[in-house]
Amino acid sequence: MISKVLIANRGEIALRVLRACKELGIATVAVHSTADADAMHVRLADESVCIGPPPSRESYLNIHQIVAACEITGADAVHPGYGFLSENAKFAEILDAHGITFIGPTAEHIRLMGDKITAKQTAQELGIPVVPGSDGEVKPENALEVARKIGFPVLIKATAGGGGRGMKVARTEADLDEAINTARSEAAAAFGNDAVYMEKYLGHPRHIEVQIVGDGMGNAIHLGERDCSLQRRHQKVWEEANSPALNVEQRMKIGQICADAMKKMKYRGAGTIEFLYEDGEFYFIEMNTRLQVEHPITEAITGIDLVHEQIRVASGAGLSVTQEEIEFSGHAIECRINAEDPRTFVPSPGTITHFHAPGGLGVRVDSGAYQGYRIPPYYDSLIGKLIVHGRTRVECMMRLRRVLDEFVIDGIKTTLPLFQDLISNQDIANGDYDIHWLENYLAKSKG
Repeated sequence: MISKVLIANRGEIALRVLRACKELGIATVAVHSTADADAMHVRLADESVCIGPPPSRESYLNIHQIVAACEITGADAVHPGYGFLSENAKFAEILDAHGITFIGPTAEHIRLMGDKITAKQTAQELGIPVVPGSDGEVKPENALEVARKIGFPVLIKATAGGGGRGMKVARTEADLDEAINTARSEAAAAFGNDAVYMEKYLGHPRHIEVQIVGDGMGNAIHLGERDCSLQRRHQKVWEEANSPALNVEQRMKIGQICADAMKKMKYRGAGTIEFLYEDGEFYFIEMNTRLQVEHPITEAITGIDLVHEQIRVASGAGLSVTQEEIEFSGHAIECRINAEDPRTFVPSPGTITHFHAPGGLGVRVDSGAYQGYRIPPYYDSLIGKLIVHGRTRVECMMRLRRVLDEFVIDGIKTTLPLFQDLISNQDIANGDYDIHWLENYLAKSKG
């Protein structure tokens, strides 16, 4: 069994992993930049090590410093959280070479699913439905031929992409050259790789993702789906489990397809298979070989601690439940609380002068923030996640309305007012939205 875990992350996810380790009786090591010396996970960890100055590349992305911290403290495992090094195959390989357990998938699976083209090809081979598109990388000289075969409109995507960078829509043949060139240029700047591929563009899809966990030995389970359609610039804002758009039969069918695929792969650890969903059909878009920001809503409706499962699997103990033992209960919603202006979304670092988290039945707040905490300007603006669970979606929405009024964060601007607007919107109440809904709503609000 793992005896000491180094948490190679910061903020709310570092605190989340720390809590899971403590519940399992595992010692913890926090690493931090100089900007995060007063972070809550640093205060609560059994040991802490400063690994560099504020820039991520000199601290949280510095593999040498993290491995050195493991050796100094005697940590025999690393949990990467999400972001930073969580999907870095080289990092997983280096840890393995040093005899340190990476709490995540194998380097081979990270690499395989990290490239959009090979991920799509692999998904297709495993029986997962995919979006019609190119067989591989698309070059400017053959782009028109491929696009005509797929049918306009088409979506150009960076093979190494993420966060919407290197992604452009060509609605007609006249748009194609500019879309290809712009996507390639953005991809090269963001990822050091200008390779792009092409897919059929879906007009009004929802973003549905299926949570899976595998033990690396051919056993895998699914824990249902999450609806992540409320997005701004391809960044998720509000997530629900289960999706208001699916029925039980659809949910179990796509879940079983994903679990079966992971069994064939002998996938190890937690992962998420993401789809666009339109007119009753699922289309694979990517797989995230890590824990997701929105994992708490899956925990709320299943009662299964995903970080516990990650640690069990990494220890060789296997899964704690079978598919037949999983029971889905109620509905859950997560709101991502960012330190941003709720209208312009400009980051708002600074000192929190008052902080009051809501409570009560079915309410969870994952945050490393506290009164007097200074939010540094160097990292992602996510400062907390509000998770609400109810027996039904209506009860969940009513509870969310109550706790949003109770949540107090002063001294900085946050996105809390945005959620107070959304909870009163009739489309949201009806669960009637797609991946374009939020951006259209925000554009109308500004108008």
